[in-house]
Amino acid sequence: MKSKKKKLVVIAGPCVLEGLKETERIAETLMEITEGLPVDLYFKASFDKANRTSGASYRGPGIKKGIEMLRKIKSKYGIKTTTDIHLPEQADMVRDAVDMIQIPAFLCRQTDLLIAAGKTKRSVNVKKGQFLSPAETKNIIEKLKHTPASGIMITERGTTFGYNRLVVDMTGIPVMRSFGVPVIIDATHSVQQPGGGGTKTTGNRDFAPVIARAGIAAGADGIFMEVHPQPDRSPSDAANIVSLREFPKILKILLEIFRLLD
Repeated sequence: MKSKKKKLVVIAGPCVLEGLKETERIAETLMEITEGLPVDLYFKASFDKANRTSGASYRGPGIKKGIEMLRKIKSKYGIKTTTDIHLPEQADMVRDAVDMIQIPAFLCRQTDLLIAAGKTKRSVNVKKGQFLSPAETKNIIEKLKHTPASGIMITERGTTFGYNRLVVDMTGIPVMRSFGVPVIIDATHSVQQPGGGGTKTTGNRDFAPVIARAGIAAGADGIFMEVHPQPDRSPSDAANIVSLREFPKILKILLEIFRLLD
């Protein structure tokens, strides 16, 4: 099994891009929170939430404006960035604005999408589909290994358990790590209740720190956590997003657990 890195990978940011000032505020705060800590920080935000429960829900600013915002954030703060893509042609469009490309869970087996992301020579983080076993992620990794991707990560974000419910099998983390790539625990999407609100996804953010602690204790190399200054006002995943104010306390505990296992 691949040894753990000395730095905890932290992928954090709002679910979806909103205004530039709000986005800059979150990025700047994350930089301040992680300054001097053994953390490998990626600022994440989506330019388009293409899989919203309702067609009337806010999806984001779109790829053109979203890329401009991410590029400004990256340049102004010197922070590493990541965003989702949904179509193969979007890979080249975002490559200069991000350090890592993320593949959404529903699209994790889409070969053309994976290959396009890998060809950009950026790192690629793939969310394990809610329908996929940990062992099956080896096939995803093998597809990406045949591309010039500069790095590969797999993110655990829960498995469908009946209707409107996700569960996280922590034994899957060492299984996925045995394939030789870092594994990330997605603490906020794992506490979703998909479609639980009829026209929207619901969930319980109070359990996100629990999932994060358990994931790091199980051997995860990092966390994915959506954060927002005012979570209830987030236009996407409001029920699951963690308050930016609470994030430093959560991160401190995670680093303590991480150090014990390093």
